[in-house]
Amino acid sequence: MTRNVLKTLTVTLLAGSLGLVALSAPAFAGGRISINLAPGNVEDADLFSTGLRVYSLYRGLKDADIRQLGRGNAAGIAQAGRSNLGFIRQRGNGHSATLRQNGNNNAYGIFEYGRNTETDVVQDGDNGSGATFSYGW
Repeated sequence: MTRNVLKTLTVTLLAGSLGLVALSAPAFAGGRISINLAPGNVEDADLFSTGLRVYSLYRGLKDADIRQLGRGNAAGIAQAGRSNLGFIRQRGNGHSATLRQNGNNNAYGIFEYGRNTETDVVQDGDNGSGATFSYGW
């Protein structure tokens, strides 16, 4: 009986120590999710653009506006044309975003939250609108 107890105790200690080794290894938990919104017709694009323009008025944004809260973020906006609206919001660390608008009367918003997201958008043509929401962990 003592021999069985000793075997059981040995197996239990061995299994327990293997569990601790598995728990001490770092787990990769990073990732990101993005949602792109782009209206499919002219009426919806106009409505979406109006919503982005109202948001920009409410927030006091300019035609091209970048606002960042966090560390290690990078962003840039390039506009060729007139009456374009583009803005980038980054909250968290390690984000990267670019927005290029070529044409007239385009509107686009990029929203990055969490950490380590990357968004690159190019709008070509006139009267386009859309938004990208990204979250990284």
